[in-house]
Amino acid sequence: MKAFMIERYGDKAGVHAGEVPDPQVGADDILVRIHAASVNPLDLKLRDGAFKAVMPYRLPLILGNDLAGVVVRVGPAVTRFAVGDEVYARPDKDRIGTFAELIAVHQDDVAIKPATLTMEEAASLPLVALTSWQALVERAQVQPGQKVLVHGGSGGVGTVAVQLAKHLGAHVAATASTAKVDLVKELGADVVVDYRKQAFETVLHGYDVVLDTVGGETLEKSLRVLRPGGKVISVAGPPDAALARELGLNAVLRLAMSALSFRTRRRAKRRDVTYSFLFMTAGGDQLRTLAPLIDAGRIRPVVDRVFPFEQTREAMEYVEKGRAKAGKVVVAMM
Repeated sequence: MKAFMIERYGDKAGVHAGEVPDPQVGADDILVRIHAASVNPLDLKLRDGAFKAVMPYRLPLILGNDLAGVVVRVGPAVTRFAVGDEVYARPDKDRIGTFAELIAVHQDDVAIKPATLTMEEAASLPLVALTSWQALVERAQVQPGQKVLVHGGSGGVGTVAVQLAKHLGAHVAATASTAKVDLVKELGADVVVDYRKQAFETVLHGYDVVLDTVGGETLEKSLRVLRPGGKVISVAGPPDAALARELGLNAVLRLAMSALSFRTRRRAKRRDVTYSFLFMTAGGDQLRTLAPLIDAGRIRPVVDRVFPFEQTREAMEYVEKGRAKAGKVVVAMM
């Protein structure tokens, strides 16, 4: 089959197409013919070797972290799916590789595709929808009437998180650039702070939850807008010991990760708020829960541009250079 892969870390021009063997299908796996996959910042970080110390993939590595497609084979122990089913998924972190014609995925990590979406729309959602769900529902346990701030409201995670927080009954604020304010309002944000014109930490106060997709100064300033007992959950800030435990790292690496987030956790404690880092995990059950919300129009995908499969490297460069106006960039195989 054809696939886009890297032979070594750190080579931005090294993403290339090649022929690789078809995937082996385990007893609990389904084999999916991929119709579309989306590009995520995670793909760029993997290409650059940002996680090679904690997730030592075998090279060459096929990139790609979410997909939509059709089941073409099922393993003997599969009970959830049949040949011909249209599905969407984020494979487990140890089994990525959606920039390819085929992929074998454990049945627990897959869900039937929302009926109202095209393949390209469905492929744009798994990673960012799971991130939003795990942050807002599982980690923050957002309740009706709470105040939630989403940074990067027009980005891949942000566009879904704003809609999900609104569905959960929260009062939602988001940050966005001038050109994207109207879009984020359309997605349901009650307040949109144009970060080119205003400092969000001077106009927002008393928030229960902040979902940080930016990191750096934005993360540090987010501590100021939280009420006592509030939570900031970051997908871009320093990792913590909880992530190290989740990845099964040794004591030395757990200590190193804890040290990376020490300053942020200390500052959070001084303000009587909590900081945690979220590394999204695969979850077919969560995608199945989200599908009715998507079909009902409560959460809609935002797709910036669709590239043909042959231009996967160009699609990655498009994301890396910040050319996307809003939402996700998708690669279509057919």
